[in-house]
Amino acid sequence: MGGLKSSGKPFEISKRAVWETWEKVRANKGAAGVDGVSIEEFEKDLRGNLYKIWNRMSSGTYFPPAVRAVEISKSHGGGTRILGVPTVADRIAQTVVAGVLEARVEPIFHLDSYGYRPQRSALDAVGVCRTRCWSNDWVIDLDIRKFFDSVPWDLIVKAVEANTDLPWVVLYVKRWLVAPLALPDGTLQERDRGTPQGSAVTPPTQWATSASMSR
Repeated sequence: MGGLKSSGKPFEISKRAVWETWEKVRANKGAAGVDGVSIEEFEKDLRGNLYKIWNRMSSGTYFPPAVRAVEISKSHGGGTRILGVPTVADRIAQTVVAGVLEARVEPIFHLDSYGYRPQRSALDAVGVCRTRCWSNDWVIDLDIRKFFDSVPWDLIVKAVEANTDLPWVVLYVKRWLVAPLALPDGTLQERDRGTPQGSAVTPPTQWATSASMSR
């Protein structure tokens, strides 16, 4: 991968960040996207593939492919939901951006938030609930119906802009938002709102939205 930083590129993106992100994506495994390239296939030309991602991202010419839509049953019953599976290369690019947003948003996020956050889990939230039930005799249970499917893009972009001064982060978030879904029958579904669940960049953009709304 050569040097750690770009040279003569519009955006200063570290090559080391791309490499470290690849290691995270490989550790998480996951299925192939619309291009059919698995983790193992990607690794056969690892140096070339990682260079291509870095080169395109740092030059502003990275455009994400469609996201493969996979229908899965909801764990609590009541139908199905769509999970978006990006390509391996796109997961790497998304995780580079996610890392930048996470570093900015995580320190200012609400202490009682546990969803999709690093070093936190549903079991941690349950533990806090068990502790508090001894001092409180009431609970509020609510959910925003189909939030991931319906959140307006302009709110997400505003929130991201409020939490970073890096134009390439905003640029790529906008491009990922408009990436179409590749349905099982081979057709492409254009979208005008929402973010596909399963995307690496989705949690940090939601954190940015929530953090901006709470300020």
